[in-house]
Amino acid sequence: MAFQLKVTITPADVGRRVTVRRALPEGFRDVVGVLEAWENGLLSVRKRDGTLVEFPENVMAAAKVVPG
Repeated sequence: MAFQLKVTITPADVGRRVTVRRALPEGFRDVVGVLEAWENGLLSVRKRDGTLVEFPENVMAAAKVVPG
């Protein structure tokens, strides 16, 4: 069985709830929250606890809009 990771979000998804898997030096890390900004290759995701997570778009391994 093969798995394929896909990034299906775009800057047009700003304001929507997303989940993003990032490939970082220490391994894969996930963030779920509202995509607040995507400008100049930098994304900002606001988690439920209010924390803002910022990261460059080139570390995204998979991402999608979360329904509901």
